[in-house]
Amino acid sequence: MPKKVAIMDGNMAAAHISYAFTEVAGIFPITPSSPMAEYVDEWAAQGRKNVFGQIVEVAQLQSEGGAAGAVHGSLGAGALTTTYTASQGLLLMIPNMYKIAGELLPGVFHVSARTLSTHALSIFGDHGDVMACRQTGFALLASSNPQEIMDLGAVAHLAAIKGRLPFLHFFDGFRTSHEIQKIEALEYGDLLGFVDQGALRAFRQRSLNPGHPSTRGTTQNPDIHFQQREASNAFHARLPGIVQEYMDKIGALTKRKLDLFEYYGDQDAEAIFVAMGSVSDTIKETIDYLAARSQKVGLINVHLYRPFAVENFLRAIPQTVKRICVLDRTKEPGAVGEPLYLDVGHALRSLDRKVTVIGGRYGLSSKDTTPAQIVSAYENLVSDKPKNAFTIGIVDDVTFLSLPAHEEIDISPKGTVSCKLWGMGSDGTVGANKNTVKIVGEQSDLYAQAYFVYDSKKSGGLTQSHLRFAKEPIRAP
Repeated sequence: MPKKVAIMDGNMAAAHISYAFTEVAGIFPITPSSPMAEYVDEWAAQGRKNVFGQIVEVAQLQSEGGAAGAVHGSLGAGALTTTYTASQGLLLMIPNMYKIAGELLPGVFHVSARTLSTHALSIFGDHGDVMACRQTGFALLASSNPQEIMDLGAVAHLAAIKGRLPFLHFFDGFRTSHEIQKIEALEYGDLLGFVDQGALRAFRQRSLNPGHPSTRGTTQNPDIHFQQREASNAFHARLPGIVQEYMDKIGALTKRKLDLFEYYGDQDAEAIFVAMGSVSDTIKETIDYLAARSQKVGLINVHLYRPFAVENFLRAIPQTVKRICVLDRTKEPGAVGEPLYLDVGHALRSLDRKVTVIGGRYGLSSKDTTPAQIVSAYENLVSDKPKNAFTIGIVDDVTFLSLPAHEEIDISPKGTVSCKLWGMGSDGTVGANKNTVKIVGEQSDLYAQAYFVYDSKKSGGLTQSHLRFAKEPIRAP
C-alpha cells in the first residue's frame, strides 16, 4: 500500500478518521476539542465524501447536552453518529451516554481529555473528564500520539459497529490534540472493506422507523430491570476480542502492531510502568535511556481501558516482573487510589505470583512530565520502601507526597534539531512555525514535530513554539 504522508495534529487526525465512518455529527465547541468539529464541518461544506460515498450531515447544537441528545436520537434513527468534546462538556453528555450504551448504539465520542473545573478552571489536559465516564458502559480507548489517533480512531468506529457498543476514544488535550507530527494518514478507499456490513445492516434494521415500529425508553419495575441490565454483560465480554481483531486488521494494513495492552522494554524486566496517553512515549524514551545504563525496565501502555480485559493484561506482563508502578493522570480525592491503579491491583489478584503495586499521579492540568521525573519514579519503584500515592512534576510542601526532582536529561535521538521560539498571542509566531513544520515535513525526508504552549489568556498572552526535526521518528512529547 502506498503511504500517504501527512503533517497534522491530533485533532486533525481524529477528524480525518472519524469523517470516514460518520453519517451525522452532532457538535458543540469546547477547548481543546473544537478543531475536530471545525474540520468536519469544513470538509462537509466542501463536499468531501465518507467511505460510504456520503457527505456528513453536521448539526451544531446549543450546548453539549443538546449535542449528546442529538447523537442519541440520530443513532436511534439508524445513522452512524459522532461527536467531539472535552472536560465539562463531556460531563454534560453523561446522562445521554448511559442511554446510548444501554441501548447498544454504536456511537463514537472523540475526546481531547481536559482538566475538570474544581478549585479553579483549567483549559489544559489530564484524564479527569474521561475517568468520570468509565461507569457509563462506553468502551474507553486511549491513544498516545497523532499516529495512534489515526489508527485507533479507525478501530473505535469499526469495533463500535460490530460490537454494538459506543466508544469514547480519548487522547491528551493540547499535549496530543495540538501536537503536529509527520504521520501516515489512512486512505478511505482502504477502509470500507473493514466495515462489518452485516452488523451495519442489523443496526439500520433496529432503528426507530414507522415501517417496523418498536418500543423504546420504557419504565421498568424491579421484576425485570436487574435481569435486563445484566443481559448486556455478553456484549462487554466479547468486545475486547473485537477490538483486537480490528487492531490486527489495521496493523496489517499499516505494518504498525496494535494491542489492547502494548508492552515495551526488556522482556526480563523486574520493574515496569503501566500508563495511558502521551506519557507512554516519554516512558518509552526513558526506558531506552535506562537500558543503556543496564537497567531492565518495561512499560505496559493501556489502549483499551474499558472493558478492562484482565487476561490480556496479565499476558502482557513479563514473567520476571516483581514490581509495578501505575501512573494516573487524574486525582480522585478520598479514594484508596486512582482508577487505573485500582484496576491493575484488582487484575493482579488473578496472577499466580506476588507482585508489588504502587501508584502515582502526574501531569494534572498539562503539567509537563519529563524523563527525569520518570527516572525518579523508577528509582522509587526499585527502592527498599517505595512510596505509594506519590506525585511527580511538582513539589508538594503540604502533604509531602512528591518524589525528589532530578536534573533534566536529554533523551532525544542523536542529530535531533530542537528549537524553542517565544511570542505573544496573535502575533503570528505560532502560525509561522506551523508553516515551517509543514514545509520541512512535506519537502524533506526529515521527521517533524511541533507543539505550542498557549497562555490561558490566549490573545496577548505568552506563546512558546517547540519544534523538532530528525532523521528518525520523534517519540518524545
